[in-house]
Amino acid sequence: MFETLKEDLDTVLARDPAAHSRLEVFFCYPGFRAVRRHRRAHRAYEKGRFFRARLIAARTKKMTGIEIHPGAVIGKRLFIDHGSGVVIGETAVIGDDVTLYQGVTLGGTGKDTGKRHPTLGNGVTVGAGAKILGPITIGNHAKVGAGAIVLKSVPDQCTVVGNPGRIVKGPPGRPDIDLNHGDLPDPMLDRMQALYQRLCRLEKRLTDQAEKLECASCPVTNCKDRETEGK
Repeated sequence: MFETLKEDLDTVLARDPAAHSRLEVFFCYPGFRAVRRHRRAHRAYEKGRFFRARLIAARTKKMTGIEIHPGAVIGKRLFIDHGSGVVIGETAVIGDDVTLYQGVTLGGTGKDTGKRHPTLGNGVTVGAGAKILGPITIGNHAKVGAGAIVLKSVPDQCTVVGNPGRIVKGPPGRPDIDLNHGDLPDPMLDRMQALYQRLCRLEKRLTDQAEKLECASCPVTNCKDRETEGK
């Protein structure tokens, strides 16, 4: 138990530059407290003590603003940064070394029974406000951008952004996009810009064609524009 406690404390210290000591993490970090209390709730859940498990989870939510169903399976070194609004469903499975930011939801779609929540592989990072819904799998070391809504499985070492979530690639020479939100591409914005450029080209062609037709119907035989066009 003490080895796990030390590991959880060191996880926060390693991933949050704002943390200065284990004492600070122990008393002041809601994400750390939520993970520790979930381990107790999950042990009770596995033993069939469902009311006790739900009671621990309910008190944890009241204390930290983080809601983790006691049935969720959580691996080693989970780091929940800030934590407010994080929701993890009953059949969710989280691998080792996962990072979740505030507002993340690992939820169901409301249509499934049995396994109805996501499975996150090892080393996954999920940005603030992202929603991962349904019995899908997020591959090892994948990254989910802030605000993304992911409804389909994501392969290993991919980055997914947007609503609905789309897998994106980095610029030439940098195929693996890190989760620096200022650098993440926006697939919808890229499509809108491409559409705008195409409309500009079509508008220019229509304008050129209209000028040609207007010049062809001009009654002036020695029109300079017509002579220029002929040349």
